[in-house]
Amino acid sequence: MFIYLEAAPMQTLVSRLTTTFIADAIELVKGFGKIVVHIATAPIERMANACDVGGVLARRQSARRLRAMRNAHRPRAPWKRSLSPFASLHYLT
Repeated sequence: MFIYLEAAPMQTLVSRLTTTFIADAIELVKGFGKIVVHIATAPIERMANACDVGGVLARRQSARRLRAMRNAHRPRAPWKRSLSPFASLHYLT
C-alpha cells in the first residue's frame, strides 16, 4: 500500500510534464507557422499598400482595430477562428 501512495503522485507529475511538453511543442509549431505565413504574405501586403492610393485599406484597418478594442472584453469562440493562413488578408477584398 505504501508503494501505491508513492506511485500516484509521481504518475501525476509525469503526466503533467508530458502534457506541458506537448502543449509547448504545439505552441512552438504554431509560432513557426505564423512566421512562415507572415513571410509568405508580406509581398502581398506591400503590393496592396502600394496600390492603396485613396487610403481605403488604412481606414478599414483602423476601423477594425477600433472594433477589436471595443470587443476586447468578449472572448472569441474557437469555431469562429479561421484556419486559412490568408485570413489576415480578408480586408483586401
